[in-house]
Amino acid sequence: MKRRADPSDRYARIYAVVRRIPRGRVATYGEVAALAGMPGRPRLAGYALYASGPHHALPWHRVLGAGGRLTLAKLDPDGALTQRLRLEAEGVRFDARGRVDLDAHRWPAAGRLATGPPGRPATRAVTSRPRVRSRARRSRRAR
Repeated sequence: MKRRADPSDRYARIYAVVRRIPRGRVATYGEVAALAGMPGRPRLAGYALYASGPHHALPWHRVLGAGGRLTLAKLDPDGALTQRLRLEAEGVRFDARGRVDLDAHRWPAAGRLATGPPGRPATRAVTSRPRVRSRARRSRRAR
């Protein structure tokens, strides 16, 4: 029987990654999870940051949703404004849609996940599972 990792251990690994993000740089939840050794678990990174308290002293504002979105906007508009103001104070720029320019501000360690080693084509940081279609659906399309 496989034993599940202690949630506090997983959260501690996520917190360690978030603490390493320097001023003026950002990473997505998926990149943070992958750097913490849990690829494909961006929600876990979000849960960990939500569960953190002031005693953790985390630069939580440097973690964004996919595409540079401020994910707090729907849940806590005041929190999203705080996040944006903190990022702007660090020199992070936003586009007209209110998203961070990830090409200009992505943390280099997180960027290596997206680009891969030199000399190889870029790959996604977190690969999704291929969609599997049912046999019946495939046969209907063939008709």
